[in-house]
Amino acid sequence: MAASREPGIANRRARHDYFITDTLTCGIKLTGTEIKSIRAGQISLKEGYVRASDKPLSLTLHGVHIAEYPGAGPKHQHEPIRVRTLLANKREIRKWAVASRARGSTIVPLEIVWVESRAKLVIGLGTGKKKHDKRQALRKKAHARDMERR
Repeated sequence: MAASREPGIANRRARHDYFITDTLTCGIKLTGTEIKSIRAGQISLKEGYVRASDKPLSLTLHGVHIAEYPGAGPKHQHEPIRVRTLLANKREIRKWAVASRARGSTIVPLEIVWVESRAKLVIGLGTGKKKHDKRQALRKKAHARDMERR
């Protein structure tokens, strides 16, 4: 039986700034107040990036802002910007660590999706786009929009 997958919060800037060659859906180690804030849509993936390392074997999420949950007391609040551990198979982590070492490659968070009421992070292996590539993509998008109107 296939797992139900609801759309979540997307990082639209990532696909604009990078050519995404490969994606992976992985779990995130979060606290209760972080999950409640994500459900409320209080998360920003824009400045985030992922680091993959062989020794020790780990995938970590950096620079993602999850707002404090107003319903929790001051003792139970989480830190808005902290390093969060991503959960994936050892084989996948090794593969992504090797791929991220290539010149010009980076791992970026693409979106948060809900799989059977659990928050999962979709990450992508990207290479940076040049300014002319971005302009060309915008032209294609505008042309397609004009053709759609006619």
